[in-house]
Amino acid sequence: MNNDAAPNETAKVAPASSRPVASRPSEPKGGGSALALALLLALLAIAGTAYVGWQQWQRARGDAAAAGTVAQLDTRVATLETSLKALDDDRRSLSARLRDADDVNRGLREEVLGQNERLRNLEDAVAKLSEKSLSSHDAMLLDETESLLRMGKERYELFHDAAGAAAAYGLADQALSGVDDSAFYGLRQSVAAEHEALDRAAASHDSAALAKLQQLRGQIGSLPLRPLDAPASSSSSGAWARIGQALSSVVRIGRDNGAPMAVADARLSRELVALDLAQAEAALLAHDGTAYRAALKRADTGLAGQFDAADATVKTVRDTLAGLIRDAAPGTPVELGEALTELRNLRAVHALKPAAGAAPTKPAANGARP
Repeated sequence: MNNDAAPNETAKVAPASSRPVASRPSEPKGGGSALALALLLALLAIAGTAYVGWQQWQRARGDAAAAGTVAQLDTRVATLETSLKALDDDRRSLSARLRDADDVNRGLREEVLGQNERLRNLEDAVAKLSEKSLSSHDAMLLDETESLLRMGKERYELFHDAAGAAAAYGLADQALSGVDDSAFYGLRQSVAAEHEALDRAAASHDSAALAKLQQLRGQIGSLPLRPLDAPASSSSSGAWARIGQALSSVVRIGRDNGAPMAVADARLSRELVALDLAQAEAALLAHDGTAYRAALKRADTGLAGQFDAADATVKTVRDTLAGLIRDAAPGTPVELGEALTELRNLRAVHALKPAAGAAPTKPAANGARP
């Protein structure tokens, strides 16, 4: 308080002789400060207004962007709703189609089951027909095999024709190879064993013996006969032979029918030996071993009694006959019939299988006979 009043008092006591001061408008000293303050406030107001305006502009801009985003979202939502509606419609359509497809599949499944049942029945029928056809085919082949085996056995036993019997057994093996039933596979081994035995037996009766016999028949006409003054037999040692030799020097009996004796005896001797050789060929072709050996022995006896035993050609012919007689010795006969018996037994057992394995027939409905 005291300090504020001091200047006023000083002003009041100032001397009057001081120089006069020019008069100024009575304005307070603080007018410039107020103006500056007003300007500052105006600037602040302008800045605040600008800021508020800028904020509003930013807000308006953000609102416009948000509105655009919302519009886009609304559009997308509408699109999604449309898509969902279309998908829902498609789903309903697919559900309807699936139901229809299930119905169709159920019907097809029933048809397929029916077709499978029909196919099974058809397969059973075809299997039965095939079994019947195969059994008929096998039965025909087995009949042919049995006939051929029996034919070969009888031919060998009646005519001793090993080659013909072997051919029949070969045809029987070929017929048996076409049988589909595995129960008859082992039979082929028995047939093959008898076939091999017949082949070995047939190999001993080849064409070499026939060629030798034909050659001997051609040589008979050129063989020299026994001299007329030679004894009939130098190897006979019986009592009647000795008596004949004693009387031959005293009494000699002969025959004269108008032809030279030497010529008639030579022709008859050669014809008899040739006839014996021809009979040997016929017996060999007929596979008659007994008659074949007997004819060879008669031919050798004729050569020894009527032809010159000292001649080299006669000796060669007799050696050939001796070899043929030795080769014609009876061998071990082939035992046939085992394969035929086995075939008959297998066919009898095989014929019993369907009857034993057949199921009993079910009675028909309503008492009707099947």
